[in-house]
Amino acid sequence: MAGMILLGTRKGTVIFDRQPSGWRPRPIVHAGIAVCYATRDPRDGTLWSSLDHGHWGPKLSRSRDDGKTWEDLSSLKYPPGARHIVSVVPTPDFDPFAPAAELNYADAIVYKIWYLAFGHSDQPGKLYAGTIPGGLFVSDDGGDSWFLNQPLWNHKSRGGDLFAGDASSQYLWNGTPASIDYGIFEPGIHSIMVDPDDANHLYVAVSTAGVLESVDGGESWVGRNRGMLMDYLPDAEAEWGHDPHYVALCPAQPGHLWQQNHCGVFYSNDGAQHWQKVSQPDAGVHFGFPIAVDNRDGQSAWVIPTRADAERMALDTGLCVARTSDGGQSWQTFRQGLPQEHCYDLVLRHGLDIADDCLCFGSSTGNVYLSEDRGESWQCLANNLPPVYSVRFG
Repeated sequence: MAGMILLGTRKGTVIFDRQPSGWRPRPIVHAGIAVCYATRDPRDGTLWSSLDHGHWGPKLSRSRDDGKTWEDLSSLKYPPGARHIVSVVPTPDFDPFAPAAELNYADAIVYKIWYLAFGHSDQPGKLYAGTIPGGLFVSDDGGDSWFLNQPLWNHKSRGGDLFAGDASSQYLWNGTPASIDYGIFEPGIHSIMVDPDDANHLYVAVSTAGVLESVDGGESWVGRNRGMLMDYLPDAEAEWGHDPHYVALCPAQPGHLWQQNHCGVFYSNDGAQHWQKVSQPDAGVHFGFPIAVDNRDGQSAWVIPTRADAERMALDTGLCVARTSDGGQSWQTFRQGLPQEHCYDLVLRHGLDIADDCLCFGSSTGNVYLSEDRGESWQCLANNLPPVYSVRFG
């Protein structure tokens, strides 16, 4: 049973501890600094926070003593010569098939360290970090140093090896990019999954591209977007350009993967070889950002339905959580303990987590809710926190 909940918020890291009297928050750390992701390494208990420091830029902070003290690490950096094609927000005039000479190139800068994942227990120093603009960084020494996974960075779907020159293949990471402050729109790696049964088997999900898989520890990558749909484009079944909001797999049955996508909820029971759309719009299950998968049963998952696009708030001004236990064939919605009037919460892509039968989510309005019965009823853990970017059990 998890004994800790870590929140990344707009103004710092908030930690809740399970005590006999219930969950209790500690004083905030990294106070005043935006923390886009906070998590705990299950192998050695190290706590991690990804800081979006307004002055110093993005960097990682870690604690090896259960949060008593923290140390900031040197920021991840792209190697010299790492270039990328500058993304643009798709418009009716945008030509994704423009010749390479008409594309705009830029030297890569880390705008955000968006996600962290951990290797197997027999890889004690292995960590993965996903960034905007679409880089996968790897550490083999517990986060002291990092290197860019160049096979993914130089993937042919992204224009090829830009270290060597201009694009040598068609640029296909041209879907809806991630957006951050200052009007920057670029691809972002927000989901990294390591197969619990095979340390060399990895998945990543990219806003503006889709899902990619590696079976050789990141030496090569292939797209895994078959069955995914983009209903806002002329070719809804295009191989690339998808906008997964978050992707997760079942630890006990890693062939079962789920994603909350801009265009609906998708499920795969064959290791992402094929995706099936399992939205149920009549129940409100379609648009949203986070998704959680049961630790043992790959057919069970939870989403938090949201009004789409410009509105981006709770359905019918009331929060609900939806659950399926049959691979998305049917959905139940639960509202007990959640506000049902004048509620404008938005739950971001990393804002929902699961540990055994417990679920927890935090919202853009600083509210945190916990369920200990698989989402059927909820209790409020906190109000008036800073906007919550991520929730993770530890």
